[in-house]
Amino acid sequence: MANDSAVIGKPVDRIDGPLKVTGRATYAYEHVPDQAPAYGVILGAAIARGRIVAIDTAEAERAPGVLHVMTHRNAPPQAAFGPLVTPTPPEVFTRARPMLADDRVRFHDEPVALVVAESFEAARAAAGLIRVRYEEEAGAFDLAGRLAEAYAPPRANAGLQTDSAVGDFEGAYAAAPVQVEALYRTPYEHHNPMEPHATLAEWSGDMVTIRTGAQTLANFRAGIANTLGIPPENVRIVSPFTGGGFGAKLTVHADTVLAALAARVLRRPVKIALTRQQMFGNAGHRAEMMHLVRLGADRDGRLTALGHDVCSATSRVEEYCEQTAVVTRSLYAAPNRLTRHRLIPVDLRRGEWMRSPGEAPGLMAFECGMDELADRLGLDPIELRIRNEPAQDPERGVPFASRNLVGCLREGARRFGWDRRSAEPGQRREGRKLIGMGVAAAIRPNYLGAATARVAIDARARVTVQLDMTDIGTGTYTILAQIAAERLGVPLSAVTVELGDTRFPRTAGSGGSWGAASSGSAVHQACFALRAKIAEAAGIADGTPDGMPSADLLARIAPDGLEAEGASTPMTANPDYKAFSQHSHGAQFAEVAVDIDTGEVRLRRMLAVIDAGRVLNAKTARSQVIGGMTWGLGAALMEETHLDPRHGRFVNRDLAEYHVPVHADVPELEVVFLEQPDEKANPLGAKGLGELGVCGAGAAVANAVHSATGVRVRDFPITLDKLLPGLPLADV
Repeated sequence: MANDSAVIGKPVDRIDGPLKVTGRATYAYEHVPDQAPAYGVILGAAIARGRIVAIDTAEAERAPGVLHVMTHRNAPPQAAFGPLVTPTPPEVFTRARPMLADDRVRFHDEPVALVVAESFEAARAAAGLIRVRYEEEAGAFDLAGRLAEAYAPPRANAGLQTDSAVGDFEGAYAAAPVQVEALYRTPYEHHNPMEPHATLAEWSGDMVTIRTGAQTLANFRAGIANTLGIPPENVRIVSPFTGGGFGAKLTVHADTVLAALAARVLRRPVKIALTRQQMFGNAGHRAEMMHLVRLGADRDGRLTALGHDVCSATSRVEEYCEQTAVVTRSLYAAPNRLTRHRLIPVDLRRGEWMRSPGEAPGLMAFECGMDELADRLGLDPIELRIRNEPAQDPERGVPFASRNLVGCLREGARRFGWDRRSAEPGQRREGRKLIGMGVAAAIRPNYLGAATARVAIDARARVTVQLDMTDIGTGTYTILAQIAAERLGVPLSAVTVELGDTRFPRTAGSGGSWGAASSGSAVHQACFALRAKIAEAAGIADGTPDGMPSADLLARIAPDGLEAEGASTPMTANPDYKAFSQHSHGAQFAEVAVDIDTGEVRLRRMLAVIDAGRVLNAKTARSQVIGGMTWGLGAALMEETHLDPRHGRFVNRDLAEYHVPVHADVPELEVVFLEQPDEKANPLGAKGLGELGVCGAGAAVANAVHSATGVRVRDFPITLDKLLPGLPLADV
């Protein structure tokens, strides 16, 4: 049989692409169940903190087409929410998340009622007829004025240490000949994927089937089971297509829980979708943070003291500490080090994982701090970073599994024309434009989750791959097909990949940039197990057939087909993750033009040089990185959710006023991979890159703005009002 050799790594088009562009990829809200569904609309609280004194649903219940109105007075029993902090990190994803459980209001737009009707329009109209009277309590939303209330959480996200300390930071910093102390602010930000949070729930006896956009099906299954108090085996989650997630779809939200509750009450399918505005209050966000970066160095630019303190907002009812300062723990060498996380409670919904949690805001601040140190030293920013390249992980004291950050910086400098950069800010002009270049390093931990895959081959040599893994737009269907095709020696066209159903083998899902390596390693192992079964059936002594046997032979030795399962070894059980520091690395370069009269900033070009092990698909990998670079551009220049400090309401809660980059903002972005498979990472040698593209990208843009103008903005995003006062006077 013909073998598509070296399929892995090729820029193969997405195999699910034709389904999506022709509208044949069915997303959760589009699914048509056998029984006509009812439609639910959620009514959110008009206050941020307090309780419901009275709620009048009579008029809504009489409205045409209305089937049911659910409030805290008649919601079915659910498990209690539980403590502020779960006993273990995994329980954050699987804890009970009851809805309409009591009369308390904990954040603005928290669900206070659900209307279910024969049509979406009828439900929406009836929701407007509900009258709610509140007893409002004063909420707390300010960060800067409440620093005295900051506390140290028991752990940071993913169970990481809250603080770390090596040597004597304070003493070394005080004695350093060159010092930088800078306070940066990163704002509230929201991830709003194209597909809003939406669910179709359908019961059959004691079994519920949930169709929703999810990143981790096992977590959704456990979350629903724990909330409703039913066995996990009575919950089926189906999510073959997810229209983006970015961390917003790692746990169940209001739409999923309320759809399941209403469908059980009505004994018919119920669809619920959050509106775009509701997503801003109910589907997570990146919290506002203040970063104190302190760097001490000798006059040659070698760091003697490195400090990163982060103070972040957190929900009063469920703690979330983004691991923002962790990003600096493995980046540069310095004998004396200090990183700390502190939280200030606010009356908002819990912050959540947003693409590159920790690294995106952390590097935005820290890599700008490194740029400030380079200015203070009169040293090239790339040279400063190279001089502080560590020989091993600076805090863990173990070698890196692989690391080519210096190679990324040098190759990027060569390709980008870094030698044309003006060492003095504000000196390069083209007409009425000030031109500047910026650079930043990128680093992100390389994670590996538990995953199992099933691979089957039939008598016609057709291969089917099954996992509960999700494809959130990253190309999972395609790379898993490539892995199976190469490992089994069959054409890519002979492979069918089936994803997104809890009836398939369990995986860690999509998130943390572990999806490709974790699920791909499971497919890799399953393919070798299947090859061994085929060899045994064919009587091959050494158990390793050279390519797949012909369809004729398969029909004789396995007329009913064969299948096998394989599993990846999660990092918690992998000795190489204890013995080595596992990260992906990169370097980001940006050039901007700033209008000297208006302060308008335009990105002219951008380059990312990426060290992320083996590339599984050159096309989808590039797409992931340029998407991340665009996120960095947005964070640097425009993204910010404004919180009304009086009422605790996000003001610009739609895509008209929450500004993100559009096509006119994004020039040609270049991505270069320095491909070096990492044998200690996983059997494929691949490392996570989906979130690496964000890392350092915003800082590179911000540093380019400083290079162009000489103005250092530390309160992100860099908007006109922050630039204009510091711009040089324009020539008349």
